[in-house]
Parts: sequence; C-alpha cells; structure tokens
Amino acid sequence: MISLGSDLRIMIASKPVDFRKGIHGLVALVSTALGANPYSGDIYVFRSKRNDRLKMVVWDGSGMVLLTKVLEDRRFTWPAVHDGAVRLSASELALLLDGLDWTRVEKKPIKRPAKIA
Repeated sequence: MISLGSDLRIMIASKPVDFRKGIHGLVALVSTALGANPYSGDIYVFRSKRNDRLKMVVWDGSGMVLLTKVLEDRRFTWPAVHDGAVRLSASELALLLDGLDWTRVEKKPIKRPAKIA
C-alpha cells in the first residue's frame, strides 16, 4: 500500500527519460542517475520528452510499483532541466498528477504559538 504521509519523499527527475524503459530500467536510473536507493520507499517520478506522460516507481515494502499517467489535452508542469532531482511535497504531487501548475501554489508559513497555556 502506498501512503502519502508527510514524511514521504517524492523526487522528480528533471531530465526526460526514454519512455520505452520499464520498471527495471527506471529502478536502475534511480540508483545511477539520481544516486538514490530505489528500495527506500520514496516515490521517484519521471517524464517523457513530450511532457504529456509520467511514470512513477516506488517500493511499497513487498514489491516495486510502476504507475503511469498520460494527459490527453495538456502537458505536465516540470522544473527546469538539469542533472538530478527536485523534491516535491505530497500536495504538490497531487497537483502535478491533476495536470495543474504546482509551481504557482504559494506555500503559507506555519505560524507557531508563542507559548503554550
């Protein structure tokens, strides 16, 4: 089961990948190109060159999961292309999967109470 808790790391690869790659090819990219452990339980997101498709791989504790999403009438909003990955929050991932521009969402600062009564 994949749960989107607040401690979950979601990493998106900024460079497009060859979408002929399957689960084993993407897992290899996680360890070689991103330098990460694909069996950590973190979600790794990859995009196609046309930017209308994405694939995600995640280890759920019992096996590797591959998810694919194709947008029919628009493109995904993606960070500038550079080596490595960009970290997203669970809410930013939800916006990305809905095809919305997650980069325009303003994060509100969390105001902590001055003292506890």
